[in-house]
Order: sequence, then structure tokens, then C-alpha cells
Amino acid sequence: MFEKALRGGRHYWTWVVVLVGLIALGGACYLLQMQEGLRITGLSRDVTWGFYIAQFTFLVGVAASAVMVVLPYYLHDAKVFGPITVLGEFLAIAAVTMCVMFIVVDLGQPGRAFNMLLHPSPSSILFWDMVVLSGYLVLNVIITRVGLAAERSGQKPPAWIKPVILLSIPWAFSIHTVTAFIYSGLAARPFWMTAVLAPRFLASAFASGPALLVLVCLLLARLTRFRVGQEAIGKLTVIMTYALLANVFFVAMEFFTAFYAAIPEHTAHFRYLFVGLEGHRGLVPFMWTAELLALGALVVLLVPSLKRQTGLLAAASAAIIVSVWIEKGMAMVVAGFVPTPLGRVVSYWPTVPELLISLGIYAFGALLVTGFYKIALSVRGEVAA
Repeated sequence: MFEKALRGGRHYWTWVVVLVGLIALGGACYLLQMQEGLRITGLSRDVTWGFYIAQFTFLVGVAASAVMVVLPYYLHDAKVFGPITVLGEFLAIAAVTMCVMFIVVDLGQPGRAFNMLLHPSPSSILFWDMVVLSGYLVLNVIITRVGLAAERSGQKPPAWIKPVILLSIPWAFSIHTVTAFIYSGLAARPFWMTAVLAPRFLASAFASGPALLVLVCLLLARLTRFRVGQEAIGKLTVIMTYALLANVFFVAMEFFTAFYAAIPEHTAHFRYLFVGLEGHRGLVPFMWTAELLALGALVVLLVPSLKRQTGLLAAASAAIIVSVWIEKGMAMVVAGFVPTPLGRVVSYWPTVPELLISLGIYAFGALLVTGFYKIALSVRGEVAA
């Protein structure tokens, strides 16, 4: 089936060449980082996790969100999700792959990753994060491979794949829960040390993931003959509406807890994000943009006459993705380090090489998704014919 990804028209190959070019550019910057070390990034002694780990956190949510189509399709027999289930699973494979790549580039020297395998420590949350991520990747690879092969041959999938699919559902929840535990278990970082961090991560994931799938479905409808139908898109819209409402609610609860208690160590992080602290206001415009985008998306999603308009629905979906990306793909990580446990306010901003390496990783993920979707749509085209 993989040979189907090597067939396409001029626009398809132009897109592939662009992605390969971005991957090459990111790879060149990574070779520079290998030579010079992490000093070419914006990281420092005070901010030891930055843009790389922030992207890892965001993409874990994208990977986990595949369960929002797998769960209703396999547990509740929601046939409307049938055409897009494999799209969500392929998106999860690409997202987990990018997660691993961001971890590797953050380590500085990729050989350090083998320490986790050579010296496993079950008492470490990082060890269990490696276990759940690698396990989720393997599960999705097996499910998509078997499912597409069965669809291509016109036969039912083998019976043994059903327990594997059912296992992937709680496993999807585990990958973002364990990721949240990495943060919330650090007592010296009050911004992260909250019991609602895992539910907040899941809520934002279940909002941004379906939003990304909606955009993918709308894009495929314009570029190919693939159609998922308005009912499927409508149900995805309902899912991301409730998830976004939950995420906004959790953020509001964080604000109440911090400012009602008025503990300086807790309120300082929120002040740094939304009004600035000691003249450091770098993230302030981004955070207000994220909140305004989330609220604007909610207005569209909660008004039936607005969300029925394809253009507005696409804009709301994009707004959710950008909002969650700012919140989790930058602010969540950096604000945990600023101010430091000693009260020092420092600046962090990703450097150009850091951004280009990240762009290369995203291009690699987009290339994977492009190939996977080409295979899936080609197989369904053959079956339909």
C-alpha cells in the first residue's frame, strides 16, 4: 500500500517538495545545534524547558484527541465517524512521532535518549511517559495497518483487532494525563502544581484535536472527492464546543484559586502572562490573543446560525487551534519557570535556529500525514470503484 503515496499530480508533488525543503532546513539547523549545543537556543539555567517541550505538550494533546472519533465509533456504534476514524488515527501517529522528535532535539545529544532504555526508572514519571507514548504509537500503527488492509480486500477486520482498538481508548487518555503529571508533580513550580492540570490538558486536547480534524475534512473536500458529510462535521463541532467550554472553565478556576488566596507565588505567574512582571511583557499580547480567540470561537460555536456557515466554522476551528497552541505550545511551559523559585524574573524567547528546527519537525509530521492520507484515500477510491 505504501506505493500509493508515491503517486500524485503536480500540486501533490509541489507540496511534498516544499515539505522536504523545510525538513532539510530544519535538519541543517539541528546539525548546527549538535555542533554548538543548546546555547544556540533561548534556553538558560533558569528556563530549562522552552519551545521544544512546549510543542511536545501541544502535540501530545493532538495525538490523544484521536480518541474523540475512535470512542463513539467503536463503543457507541456511531457509524457517522467511520470515514474519519482512520484520519484521526493517522493524525495521532504523526503527532506522536513529532513528540518523540521534539524530545530528542531538546536533549541536545540524541544519545542521551538511550539512558531511559538502558537505565529505566519506574519511579520516574518521564519513564511512564515514554511507555505510554511508545505504546500508543504501536497501537495506532497496528490498528491503521490492519484496518486499511481489511478495507482494501473487502473483508471484515480480524476479531483480534477489536481488543486492541478498545485498549487504545484508555491509552489515549493516559498519554496526556501522564504528560500533565510531569508538570503537576513539581512542588517548586506552583503554576503547574494543580490538580486540574490533567483535566485541563484533556479538555484543551479534545477541543483542538476535533477542530484540526474539521479543518482537515473541509480541506480534503475542496482538494479531493473525499466527503465525510455534514453530520460527522456537526458531531465533531459539538465535541469541540463542550471541550472548549470545559477548558475555559478550568482556566477560570485557576484564576479564582490563585487570586482569591492571594498567595504571591501563585499570582505572580498569572500576572507575568496577562499584565507583565517587572517590565517583562513578552507573552502578554499572545495570552490576550489566545483568550480572545477562544471566546470568539465559542460565540460562533454556540450560535447555530453561525456554525452552519462553513467559512465561520473553519475560522472558529482555526481560532481554537491557535488559542490552544499559544496556551500550551508556549505559555504553559515558560510561565512555570518565570518567576523562578527565588523570585527572579527572566526572559525567554526561542531563537531563529530553534524555530527552524521546530518548523522542520512540523514539516516532517505534515509529510507523514500527507502520505498516510494519500494511502487511505487511494484505498477507499479503489474500494468505491
